[in-house]
Amino acid sequence: MRRDVFQAIADPHRRAILELLAQQSLTVNGVADHFTISRPAVSKHLKILVGCGLVVMQRHGRERICKVQPEKLNEVSDWLEQYQRFWEQRFDRLDELLQELQKKENENDN
Repeated sequence: MRRDVFQAIADPHRRAILELLAQQSLTVNGVADHFTISRPAVSKHLKILVGCGLVVMQRHGRERICKVQPEKLNEVSDWLEQYQRFWEQRFDRLDELLQELQKKENENDN
């Protein structure tokens, strides 16, 4: 089953794995060493991250090296951008209203 990026980042362990791999590429065991959850649990989280394209695994001999693919997070950034524009417009209107109110208050004081 193909998972999407939003499912992947919904879990705090997977977000922590992404943060870790953003710093450096690690083996599966190297990733697992940073967590208190079981190695099979870490492997399941990595499988989900690989499934949605946020992490790639490369074989080096007997080791599997995990590398983050941060460009896949652009999907999240693009989705959030629409809300950022929405809130910026709202704050701009609020700022205009506050300036109007302050101007009226200053006129009343004079």
